[in-house]
Amino acid sequence: MGSARIEILVGSFLIIGFLALGWLALQLGEVPWVTESKSYILNAEFNNISGVKVGADVQIAGVTIGKVRHLKLNEDSLAVVGMQLDRSVTVPVDSVASVKSQGIIGDKIIQITLGGDSELYKPEDTVVDTESAVDLESLISKFAFGQVDK
Repeated sequence: MGSARIEILVGSFLIIGFLALGWLALQLGEVPWVTESKSYILNAEFNNISGVKVGADVQIAGVTIGKVRHLKLNEDSLAVVGMQLDRSVTVPVDSVASVKSQGIIGDKIIQITLGGDSELYKPEDTVVDTESAVDLESLISKFAFGQVDK
């Protein structure tokens, strides 16, 4: 009788351990059916996204409100950035998305400057009012070889 009780106790302990591990995995991991209910995708078209990577922060006023989920090239040869934003954040249609550096030589992020329009972007809409990344290498080479526009 004592050995059956120990087996039930050990089995219960293992089940509780697996449930705790599963809960932790859902909280820390990127489980699509969990994160999609708390967020939405907003796209943005850029001429140049040099240095932006999947997983880069999306910020408003320095506060991280999402992550870059995908990068692709559209039929017009523009870079399309898919941003997964927190559902509590609304973006007016006159907002501007910019590629910025975090710090002097830091990682590239997407900075959204909110507009004042009452009409808001819906999930899967595309922001077309954007500021692309500044390509320092091309600016330096133009300056060094005297090809700067006056």
